Amino acid sequence: MLQCTAVTRIPLGEVTVALVTLAGEPGTPPDGFTLDHYVLCELGEHDTLTDHAALLSAAAEPNRPALWFFWTGTDTDRTHHIRAEPWCPATLRNLDTDALLQCSFFNDHTIGHSWDVTDPLGDLIAGALSSDNASGDSRERPQP
Repeated sequence: MLQCTAVTRIPLGEVTVALVTLAGEPGTPPDGFTLDHYVLCELGEHDTLTDHAALLSAAAEPNRPALWFFWTGTDTDRTHHIRAEPWCPATLRNLDTDALLQCSFFNDHTIGHSWDVTDPLGDLIAGALSSDNASGDSRERPQP
């Protein structure tokens, strides 16, 4: 399924308070957080009854809850909440390599797991970058 394309601006003050007061995990906003910081919904495409969700900060310990930003609506009719949520316990096993991939969403999410969500733009960029690297990008660069 394709990734949801909803984007919203985060309320930096509320996010900072949530990060600092997160039980057992006091912290500070990640580098790069600004007053105009926007987040993209990480879930697969979904209906309007499902909240959009974006990961704000993973806990230092892998088994600790992560801080998520949830919202519905847009602009003036947007409602939001910030809360710590445990990780989804689902795992996907690659039988060829016996590697485990854990879902990178919160527990009890309603849309498919993270490995079911594809980002066509990200895939397009990754494909272009890998083909440039594979071809050696032998174009001559201008000399200063």
